[in-house]
Amino acid sequence: MNWTLEVIVVPVTDVDRARAFYEDGLGFKVDHDTRMGETRRIVQLTPPGSGCSIVIGTGLARMEPGSLQGLQLVVSDLRAAHAQLLERGVEVGPVQVMGAAGARPATDEDALNFAGFIFFKDPDGNGWAIQQIDARA
Repeated sequence: MNWTLEVIVVPVTDVDRARAFYEDGLGFKVDHDTRMGETRRIVQLTPPGSGCSIVIGTGLARMEPGSLQGLQLVVSDLRAAHAQLLERGVEVGPVQVMGAAGARPATDEDALNFAGFIFFKDPDGNGWAIQQIDARA
């Protein structure tokens, strides 16, 4: 039996603003946007190619908006993902290489498989990383 991670709840203050960020800025697909009465709304969004979704909304988690840190996506081409986010207006840091000495800006010559990262925050301050994994051992 497989146990798969399906959903991560991301705390936000403004559901419409967050939906626009994840849908338009990051290219996530909106699976559904459901209202349940006057006080509850659930929006499920899925990154392209992912089996795990995020849920934003009202009447959900008891976490403070911006308190979720360390969310991580994986792509096969980090430089292309970085360019795409910049084109979409996402405030994203530079491509970095992580190594024994810590993080440093990546050069064109750097191999990024497992070592390349970019970092950004959503409009509420929830922290995300994107790592390049183009081949697994």
